[in-house]
This record gives sequence, C-alpha cells and structure tokens, in this order.
Amino acid sequence: MIVVTGAAGFIGSIMTGTLNREGFNDLVLVDDFRREDKLSNYVNRQYSERIDRDDFFGWLKNNHRFVQFIIHLGARTDTTESDSGIFERLNFGYSVKVWEACVSYGLPLIYASSAATYGNGEHGYDDNHELISRLKPLNPYSVSKNDFDIWALGQDKKPFFWAGIKFFNVFGPNEYHKGRMASVVFHTYNQIQQTGKMKLFRSHRPEFADGEQKRDFIYVFDTAEVMLYFLRSRNHSGIYNLGTGSARTFNSLALAVFDTMGLEPVIEYIDTPADIRDSYQYFTEAKMTKLRSAGYQKDFTPFETAIHDYVKGYLIPGRYF
Repeated sequence: MIVVTGAAGFIGSIMTGTLNREGFNDLVLVDDFRREDKLSNYVNRQYSERIDRDDFFGWLKNNHRFVQFIIHLGARTDTTESDSGIFERLNFGYSVKVWEACVSYGLPLIYASSAATYGNGEHGYDDNHELISRLKPLNPYSVSKNDFDIWALGQDKKPFFWAGIKFFNVFGPNEYHKGRMASVVFHTYNQIQQTGKMKLFRSHRPEFADGEQKRDFIYVFDTAEVMLYFLRSRNHSGIYNLGTGSARTFNSLALAVFDTMGLEPVIEYIDTPADIRDSYQYFTEAKMTKLRSAGYQKDFTPFETAIHDYVKGYLIPGRYF
C-alpha cells in the first residue's frame, strides 16, 4: 500500500496515474477532496482508500502496518499568500507530523520541497545540504518549505530512507484547477487561444531584457519518473534538486507554444504585478549532479517536445492524464 498526499493536486495526480500505469493499484489518496474542480484529477484512478487530510494521522495509526511507502506532496502552494500561519500549519507542521510518523512506523518517505527556497539565487542552485540553512527564500510559501528542509536535516531520527524533492518549474496535465498558480505554459496557451497574443512580464532589472528571464522548466511526467525511481531504489537519502539543469527563457516558451498552435507569435510585455515583484525569481537552474550520482540516468523530456506534447495532447482537447 502506497500513500500519496496531495493526490488530487497537480503533481500528486500525475504521480498516482504513473503508479497505476506501473501496476501499483493499492493506493491511499490523501487530500482535501471538497474541491469539485479537482475531481477529474483522480476520478479514474485505481486506489484502495481515499482519506481526508485531517483524518490521515488517525487512519495511519490504525493502518501503518499495511503501508509500504509515503509520498507526501500535499501543501499550500500559493506563492502570493501572505498569511504565514497557513503555511506553518499546512506545510511545515503537517510535514513534521508526516516525518515523525514515518520514523515511528518505519516507513520510507518522499516529500515535496521547492526551488522557490533558493530565492534570488545568492548561493546558486546547489542542493548541497550545507548550503540549505543559508538560503534566503522570498515569500511565506518558500520560507515554509526551506524551514522544513532545515528541520529535517537537523533531526537525529530519520526515516530509513527519505528524499526531499526541490521541484523547479513543473508544467503539464492536470493543472486546470490551479488558477493564477498554474504554469506559464498553461497561461500562454489560454491567452493565445483567447486573444491571439501572449503577455509576458517586463523585466525590472537592467541585466535582463524583457521576456529573457530564465527558469528551469521540467515536464511533470519527468518528476513522476524520478519519484518512481526513489520508490524502487530507496538508496541515498537526502534533499535533491529536480529540474532539467538547463534554464530557458519565457520568450522561448511563448514561441514554442505559438509554434505548436500553428500561429505567428505576438508577444507583449507588461509590468510584473506589484504583489510579487519583490519576490520574483529572474533565473533558476538546477544543479543536477546529486540526482545523477544517486543513480538516476533517464534523460529529461526536451523543452519544446514537452510543450508540444502538453499543448497538443492535453490542452487543445481539454484532456486529463
């Protein structure tokens, strides 16, 4: 039995679908299932039980002997939310309880961290454990993620295998419910479909031209493959970057979407919203040496190939995975 928290969400639903595809059907899905806009993310999954996140720890106390692995992807992910108390409860506090349960019951753990913990990248994008306490995240969401990474590294008692995954800019199917927090690929497709053009954020830093801000974009199916690898290998515990290792510009992203849709590119630049301007990352690029050293050898989906697959295979027909 494999537990997936955040199973109704974006990455969580892709992970459960990937597990089903690999023959893992004895799944326990954990989430807040009251949101109807997430229903399509899990309605066709094969699973044994569905547990509300508030009931999970009571359920685990009674059923831990049947559990083989916990994949903890549930979190509040809104980077514009300013109430740090929400993140203290749903991200940091909940993750502490998951970790301590895994220690008590002898269960291996994968949990979601974030590349947002790197802030402006003053110390680079290296997942070296010694650097994590020096990072300067820029908003309450990323602070909560970094605080948990620091807490986890400082624990004397750890799960016999654990991996914290610093997800970089993930895009792909099943993010329809995310609204403003959906990927730039998702928003680009919808803007082009509705208006025939794409509005990108203007640069507010002289060293970057408009639209030349760079992020390390990774296709969501690649993230599921990495988690599947750790589920099977259970070696080399630690915190790992999960990007492609190659940053790409927002301009190149928009051009790839226009090309996939068979349209001439029309790009306009608008001011970055004031509420995120001070916390906006202009460059991210994962150092991927550690994951490769841990034995993961699969290639990541090329950027344009992933965008083409997402737009053609899912966004245009409105499909879910």
